[in-house]
Amino acid sequence: MIDAGTLDTQDTMGSGHPPDEQALQEFVHGAQQLEAAVQSVIIGQSEVVRETIIALLAGGHVLLEGVPGLGKTLLVRTLAAALDLSFSRVQFTPDLMPADITGTTILREDEHGGRSFAFQAGPVFAHLVLADEVNRATPKTQSALLEAMQEHTVTVGNDTHRLPLPFFVLATQNPLEMEGTYPLPEAQLDRFLLKILVPFPRGDVLLSIIQTTLVPATSPSPVLDGRRLGAMIQTARAVPIATPIARYAVSLLEATHPQWSEVEMVQRYVRAGASPRGLQALVTCAQVRALLEGRFNVAIADIQALAQPALRHRSLLNFDGQAEGLRSETVIDAVLEATPVR
Repeated sequence: MIDAGTLDTQDTMGSGHPPDEQALQEFVHGAQQLEAAVQSVIIGQSEVVRETIIALLAGGHVLLEGVPGLGKTLLVRTLAAALDLSFSRVQFTPDLMPADITGTTILREDEHGGRSFAFQAGPVFAHLVLADEVNRATPKTQSALLEAMQEHTVTVGNDTHRLPLPFFVLATQNPLEMEGTYPLPEAQLDRFLLKILVPFPRGDVLLSIIQTTLVPATSPSPVLDGRRLGAMIQTARAVPIATPIARYAVSLLEATHPQWSEVEMVQRYVRAGASPRGLQALVTCAQVRALLEGRFNVAIADIQALAQPALRHRSLLNFDGQAEGLRSETVIDAVLEATPVR
């Protein structure tokens, strides 16, 4: 049950037209159905599943990072099976070319012998695109997704082609220290709403994985279609956020910039802080999390819970930070600890 609470409309930010109780209940029911469908296949990664669904319901793209064999690709394929949307998979390799993703113009001959140029769409023309092992392709090929992810269009020659909506890119990558990987360009990293780290399972979870391996694999049936998913995204965007909480999100973002931050670790080891897209990611994902937690208003806890996945890939370490073996997660933790809640 959603708790609408009591809000001062003069001190909140939002669309000004909150959805009715039915829309809220449909959102929660749909999200629970989707989460249950994915978790029926994915064992022991509940936080990863929740954060991925949060990004999806916020209308953004997801970057999943982890060593091989943790189920990153299986997670995306399971999510695609639970959604009644078109799906395509692109296996990124060093010899993959941009046209292999976006498509190309080819010469066609009709039944009367006439010839004409026509655009042959690539695999990016789907509602849900799995960019598998995206950091195994060269930066030139990685950048082929930039326009698609931001503007939902593909330009080939002088022609611009619109992608189907809704459009999501769910990319997987191996840690950058592994052989044969290329760091994603900063501009493309910024296109991902969240970067989610997939941890290695332990103990009982590994035993459960063995048990599921011994039985035939199953895929969930679709629980959401594009129309309903679009309606849920609009419902989440209407969740109000109080101005003090929005200011707290702004303070977190500013504290990742060395020229403004009072955090010593940021001043010493950060080359560039998170972009305004990071702030948008914090807020839109916090709106979804609030609904999933049973509230119709964003809380400080929502912002704090999403600070790592929203900001970790947007806070870039300098040479000293990399030489010290520092991780951006450590920097974000320091920012969270040092930023007061007013």
